[in-house]
Amino acid sequence: VSDLRPSALPGSFDVSRSMFDLRSPPHRFMKRYDSFSSVPSSTSSRKDSQGSNRSLDTITLSGDERDFGRLHVKLCYAASVEQIWITVLHCKDLSWPSSCGENPRIYVKGILTLPKPVQFKSSAKEGCNDIEFMETFVFAIKLKSLQAVRLVFKIQTQTPRKKTIGECSLALRELSSEESSHWLDLSPPSK
Repeated sequence: VSDLRPSALPGSFDVSRSMFDLRSPPHRFMKRYDSFSSVPSSTSSRKDSQGSNRSLDTITLSGDERDFGRLHVKLCYAASVEQIWITVLHCKDLSWPSSCGENPRIYVKGILTLPKPVQFKSSAKEGCNDIEFMETFVFAIKLKSLQAVRLVFKIQTQTPRKKTIGECSLALRELSSEESSHWLDLSPPSK
């Protein structure tokens, strides 16, 4: 039987520092999953040996399997004034290529894919794992026109140079006067 208590001997293994130490708070090694998907909602970003930021969940993944993060938006249509209200809340579990630098300036560009596209963009924020935007955009467009198009979001870096790091889209068929909340999975930018 081994004595697993911390020992004063030099070079001995201190079990209290291991993840199997039952004295540590249990939440320290648990991940919380929310009801939207099986993606952990508390993924943290760490620097790897090359100094780039990568999500802990995506270290073993490559290419298109990589988790690009999620975008949280709210939509509402005010029928009395024929206006669409688009609120960009935040990006969660966001990752970007190391070529973008350690903390690039990041913003969300939105496009309503009408015959004459309507574009808007959020203010740029310092890149991190969870970026809060909390910005609302209002456009006067007839509901019938909107229900036939998509709302596309591109997550872009402003510095060191403009680059799309992820995108997602949403059909507006279900647009109504009741505010709807959407979590959109980001995918690699289309070529």
